[in-house]
Amino acid sequence: MKLAGRDAARYLDAPDPKGAGALLHGPDSSLVALRRAALVPAMIGPAGAEEMRLTRIGGADLRRDPAALADAVKAIGFFPGPRLVLVEEAGDGLAPLFAAALDDWRPGDARLLVTAGQLNASSALRKLFEKAPKAVAIGLYADPPGRAEIGADLAKQGVASVAPEALADLEALGRGLEPGEFAQFLIALALYKQGDPAPLSPEEVAALAPRGQDADLDTLMHHVAEGRATEVAREIRRLAGQTGATGLTIAAARHFRALHAAAIAPEGAEAALSRARPPVFGPRRARMARQATALGPDRLERALGWIVDTELDLRSSRPVPAAALVERLFIRIAMLRRP
Repeated sequence: MKLAGRDAARYLDAPDPKGAGALLHGPDSSLVALRRAALVPAMIGPAGAEEMRLTRIGGADLRRDPAALADAVKAIGFFPGPRLVLVEEAGDGLAPLFAAALDDWRPGDARLLVTAGQLNASSALRKLFEKAPKAVAIGLYADPPGRAEIGADLAKQGVASVAPEALADLEALGRGLEPGEFAQFLIALALYKQGDPAPLSPEEVAALAPRGQDADLDTLMHHVAEGRATEVAREIRRLAGQTGATGLTIAAARHFRALHAAAIAPEGAEAALSRARPPVFGPRRARMARQATALGPDRLERALGWIVDTELDLRSSRPVPAAALVERLFIRIAMLRRP
């Protein structure tokens, strides 16, 4: 049986104890692994692995020893309780083995949990589980979660109250991160809020959000956009050895394109930045919205033109003083804030 949407979410939370098992598949291996890690204890209880009621078989191992699947499904466990056979990294070549195991499955046998990568609609393995009356197939895809889904995930992990602004920031962040990375971030948020009854705030989301290696570049771009020429010169000298002149101009182009898009957006700068890729959220979004408003479309277009000219100079075949060119560019842009 094929499950999607709410039916899939309901099964992942509380799998049918009478079913023969499930197939989880999708292109994001980290998302599949997270859902598998949550589904195993839901199927056999939190102590199932410790009580040896979980049998793991790799897809490659099963190809070498096809009889291992039937043996594991029919084996009698030493401890009472439901048993599970987990087969990871399965492929279409194993579909006949799973078909035989499902046909021969009886109540009391170990259930099957099979994980696989991306399977198209014609996949033999996917078709088998989608059509099997005793089993389910769930496709896991990189669809960004909505606010209701995020709130429900946090509530399940003990975060009972989330400020509306924090939910909006989490929704924006979910559009910019890989599903597995975002799920791990929600777990980190829940651990941080453990024992804290106060609503999760936007400031907490921003403080705990993953910070990429571009965090120092963001600081430099804020100085440039806010007209702090002295700080600009100091930051450039600090970062030039790490990032290089070309990397600095690429970061500037990304930042000022986002500001220009925000400045011309009819719905407002903050709304435009929320929809950016990657999205901008929390205090950084408010700060960039102020920058876009203060500079305005005309000055931002001038800045973007200077950035393009500098990029062309840096890529030319003639030797140029790269660091000096970038420093001059950023100080010129910073001077745009002067009346």
